[in-house]
Amino acid sequence: MTIEIHPGLYNYAIVVMLMMAGLYIVITRGNLVKKIVGLNVFQASVFVLYITMGKIVGGTAPILEAGIEVYSNPLPHVLILTAIVVGVATTALGLALVVRIREAYGTIEEDEIQRQDEAL
Repeated sequence: MTIEIHPGLYNYAIVVMLMMAGLYIVITRGNLVKKIVGLNVFQASVFVLYITMGKIVGGTAPILEAGIEVYSNPLPHVLILTAIVVGVATTALGLALVVRIREAYGTIEEDEIQRQDEAL
């Protein structure tokens, strides 16, 4: 069985695959660094989704010139630039927290941390 994807929908197929891969990593992995990587993969899929929706075929930059009738909206791209900056900052914070957790518990495996907490 083969699945055929309309050529204009390849980006959406990539978005779905990245989202599911990121979600799978977050749910199934116990390592905190791997969970952060999974969140970053999921976040990248959202970026691709917004950029794909913001692109208009044949559209140009919104600069008024004679003869141009179709313009692309720059707002999705600007929002994604802001989201990338926020994503880098939250990833840095998450990794800093992982370092502190490692110092406190001696591990970054979720199940071992829970066992140590239950033992107290």
